[in-house]
Amino acid sequence: MTYVFNPTPTVSVPVLGTPARFPVHRIYCVGRNYEEHAKEMGFTGREPPFFFLKPTDALVVVNEGETGTLPYPSLTHNFHHEIELVVAIGVGGKNIKAADAFQHIFGYAVGLDMTRRDLQNEMKKLGRPWCIGKAFDASAPIGPITPVAQAGDVNQAEVYLQVNGQDRQRSAVAKLIWNIAETIEHLSAAWELQAGDLIYTGTPEGVAAVVSGDTLLGGVSGLGTLSVKVI
Repeated sequence: MTYVFNPTPTVSVPVLGTPARFPVHRIYCVGRNYEEHAKEMGFTGREPPFFFLKPTDALVVVNEGETGTLPYPSLTHNFHHEIELVVAIGVGGKNIKAADAFQHIFGYAVGLDMTRRDLQNEMKKLGRPWCIGKAFDASAPIGPITPVAQAGDVNQAEVYLQVNGQDRQRSAVAKLIWNIAETIEHLSAAWELQAGDLIYTGTPEGVAAVVSGDTLLGGVSGLGTLSVKVI
């Protein structure tokens, strides 16, 4: 087969403890999936789950024990962090029941859903899509994927983020409004999930702005940490 130009290489994430890499198909994100975060965004209660996507080349892949670089994006003056548990799908499917969801998971990672909050808020006011606020270049830092067998009980894991050594976000996966299995059930009813899909499951309260020079250190207990410096 001949292409008019060389195809972009497959985006992939390292798998902890092996030389293998996880090839990424799509990146799905769950909006407002912690009650306290929903409140700080001006909403309350358990609303139906909703989703948005990021392009695969939005990933900033950071190896274990390293600090990645995160460029401060254009057009914004309010660049926010959102720490998240990421679910890596290993077996695809459509209309997956929550009771069967964990059979489809390859592993888990620590991720950041970086947000141009001022642009997102403007789009909300105008009733327009959020893409410019969420799906920009380098908006999805991620650490290595920990296979399920090594990850422990992720449903009881702590989630946290520090900026320059100070706590910003700290909660637990157990506080998800829609838990991992329910999220997969809802998501697979709307899209046929594929091996290689990543699901950013939502962020807890405490989102706030970062500036150039800040170092972000986030983690999910049992999965290690993710470190990036804003430049």
